[in-house]
Amino acid sequence: MTPYSGRFAPSPTGPLHAGSLVAALASWLDARANNGQWLVRLEDVDRARCHPGMDRIILRQLGDCGLQPDQPPVWQSRRSALYQQALEQLVAHALAYRCHCSRRVLAAAQSRAGVIRPRHAELIYPGTCREAAASQADATRKQPPAWRLRTDANPVIHWSDRRLGEQQQDVQAEVGDFVLQRADGCFSYQLAVVVDDAAQGISDVVRGEDLADNTARQILLQQRLGLPRPRYLHTPLVLGTNQEKLSKQNGAKAIDTSTPLKALNKAASVLGLLPQSGPLPDALNSWVQAWRQLWPPLYNPVP
Repeated sequence: MTPYSGRFAPSPTGPLHAGSLVAALASWLDARANNGQWLVRLEDVDRARCHPGMDRIILRQLGDCGLQPDQPPVWQSRRSALYQQALEQLVAHALAYRCHCSRRVLAAAQSRAGVIRPRHAELIYPGTCREAAASQADATRKQPPAWRLRTDANPVIHWSDRRLGEQQQDVQAEVGDFVLQRADGCFSYQLAVVVDDAAQGISDVVRGEDLADNTARQILLQQRLGLPRPRYLHTPLVLGTNQEKLSKQNGAKAIDTSTPLKALNKAASVLGLLPQSGPLPDALNSWVQAWRQLWPPLYNPVP
């Protein structure tokens, strides 16, 4: 059996808040409960959204909370060659194509078709540039293209989430051909995370439930690139006062790591774990034992 390897992959667009600490703690506990390794990856592939120095702040916050990675952290912005190689593999197998459609053009097309997109829902791509003839014609344009993955020949994706149970998504119908690389050259989150998880040998992805909707796209990419599929566990979300996911966009405050156990107790309660007191290492160890009761180990961990 492949050794357990988990990861926490924050985007350095702001400091850790209560919601991101829940994901960090859950992924750390799952790795420790399975006697596995826990990695940290800074998902800064979209440099325009990241703030200088925020990566160091996040790493300090994790360290204050006793959540130390077992290997040096990695930065996506330093791994573009890997993503380019994966994109070229997809293009070589006619699984990706050039696209010049902007979000504004797509939104207008949906509007003309009478499609009303719910808030936070995907902007479903209708396949405008999918045909080879259109792609060849677009190649002569001066504006750089984006690259999209073909999903038209793909069946419904099925997977099992350790917390949410059996899941499925028709990627073609619910998302459409999705972006692998934007017109500005920035690689997409979907491509980068799949390539990195495989390159780092990630066996288990533990992350917030808000990312569950990305899973089918990532599994599809794993299939197309011939990469292994990790197991998935999506944790409960922390909600803001507006009952939407707590995030930097809706005013989430940075966690106060001057009292790390206080912040960790709040995160633990979201995960169904009892509060702890005393030294931080003892609290973390107690939560590891409790996690093993909630989520029986996938391996045979050392007691």
